[in-house]
Amino acid sequence: MTAQTIRTDVCIIGAGPAGATTSLFLAKLGIPHLILDAAVFPRDKVCGDGLDLKVVRVLRHLDPAIVLEELPENPWFMPCWGTRFVTQNGRTSDFVHRPGPESALPYPLFWTAKRRHFDDFLVKKIDPRFADFRQGCAVERIEKAGREWLLQTSTGDLIRAKLLIGADGDHSAVLRHLGERKVDRRHYAGTLRQYWRGVAGLDPQNLIEVYFPPGLPMSYFYIFPLPDGEANVGYGMVSEVAAKHGHKLRDIFKTLILTDPVMAPRFRNAEPMEEPQGWGLPLASRRRRAFGDGYLLVGDAASLVCPTSGEGIGTGMVSGYIAARFVQRALEKRQFDAEQFKNYDREIFRRLNSEIRLYNLMMNIAPGIYDFGLNLLAPNPLFKWSFYRRVNGWLKTAYERPIEVHY
Repeated sequence: MTAQTIRTDVCIIGAGPAGATTSLFLAKLGIPHLILDAAVFPRDKVCGDGLDLKVVRVLRHLDPAIVLEELPENPWFMPCWGTRFVTQNGRTSDFVHRPGPESALPYPLFWTAKRRHFDDFLVKKIDPRFADFRQGCAVERIEKAGREWLLQTSTGDLIRAKLLIGADGDHSAVLRHLGERKVDRRHYAGTLRQYWRGVAGLDPQNLIEVYFPPGLPMSYFYIFPLPDGEANVGYGMVSEVAAKHGHKLRDIFKTLILTDPVMAPRFRNAEPMEEPQGWGLPLASRRRRAFGDGYLLVGDAASLVCPTSGEGIGTGMVSGYIAARFVQRALEKRQFDAEQFKNYDREIFRRLNSEIRLYNLMMNIAPGIYDFGLNLLAPNPLFKWSFYRRVNGWLKTAYERPIEVHY
């Protein structure tokens, strides 16, 4: 194929949830753009596979039928009706949303789906009327020439763009070009994922399970149920804590599954479907500058993973929605300098402020307090009452309220 020079106002690098969401809402706004991804979909992406209400909220803004009809009918998606906390002594505390007379919103609190399926579900919705979507197209070099970006791709094409959206994750080519791809262990977490079949004790209401093993602060072990009797099983720990104490995540993960008195019995007759896969989480507690002259960052490239839960799909998709709105405004004014995006950081981070404050407090006081507090609070009736009181509010936000963007 002959190499081309392609001109576009907007180029998105990366078609994961954050990049695909940016594309979907640009199309909804009638804005032509280019979107590139080095992979060819469907493809695997190491992740916890949990889809929270932020994901639901963004999808509803795209098209209410997606969450009301498509997700319930899609066999790759599983509704999860709550969370099970497993304390260090093996006691379980279930936080289950059971729609009843007092609840007008009979919807699950979470969904799960393998990223191979969820990401493919999203990219299949990319609108070819507005989006030139190029898969198997890696960005090999980025240069800035005046007010224009020059991108050299693995297919030999040269792309000239006014505005660049970095949606290519923690190892972003845009971050490397900006010199911002730096890992701060205090604001980074190492994680493992392994798919299993036949894990014992999964709840029929498909509860997401979280276990805080003793002696391992700022970490948790999880079991997320998936369709067809499978489960995403994983473990994560803040990198600074792991380095300080010499913890090796793969050894801990193996021990928890083979010998931990709380978890090991559930895996005796279960079957691993792969070797443990590792990945890193850039936590939002380190606020990365996510805008500049002619560019915006979304998702993991913007370091938007919730520091207390490790959730990044929903925060990434919300940032994609917000980015599309800022792009629309910049195009209307035909101005792409940093001044046009000066409030973008505030908008993408403000929804995480309480989690960021809690995380920094725990890290500054004593990391062990976080796990101790959760183990103490989980069985507490008052804590449960507070949870149930908040559920309807969370559901109303996801299913009824708009996402407000302030420029």
